[in-house]
Amino acid sequence: MANGAGFAWPADAVEIGRVTGAWGVKGWIRVSPHSSDPLALRATKHWFIKPPADPDGGTRLWGGQAFASPLTIVQSKQHGDGVVAQVQGVHERVAAEALRGARIFVSRQDFPPVAADEYYWVDLIGLTVLRRQGERLGTVVGLLNTGPHSVLRVAPDAVPDGKTALEVERLIPFTAVHIDSVSLAERRITVDWGLDY
Repeated sequence: MANGAGFAWPADAVEIGRVTGAWGVKGWIRVSPHSSDPLALRATKHWFIKPPADPDGGTRLWGGQAFASPLTIVQSKQHGDGVVAQVQGVHERVAAEALRGARIFVSRQDFPPVAADEYYWVDLIGLTVLRRQGERLGTVVGLLNTGPHSVLRVAPDAVPDGKTALEVERLIPFTAVHIDSVSLAERRITVDWGLDY
């Protein structure tokens, strides 16, 4: 299926969702976004896709069809806790259903801008975390969404003998009370956090 031919896979591709199946009978797809606020998913008209992984580690085609990447999105809209989208060239439910499981990526540069005090999770992962006093706590390896706020998962630079990385990982609420500053340019986050927390 020719769909978005001529687009190269972006070097800054970020996985932002997964196709969960067809929606309606006219070829629309249902998408489960990886974010509770799928701005990036809705902002771009070109979704780069990869087939779902098989249990044996390989990849599979969708229903015997090869779908070109990226998909060109005619329109998309919020639907419940997900997104539904109309894909150019997909006009029937069977073709839409064939995309079930596809992983959706977009270029980081296509993410819409955010306010000065807001950040995309993908931009925080890999940043160094320092205490106000200058001690290095480690590196952000992920975030947790707890509802009211996000929580930084900070892995130490070295794991003590007899411990696993998960046992010594720090969980720091991403709130103004604990976060002094975030510098994406300097790749660091300064926090008000005790060594014994």
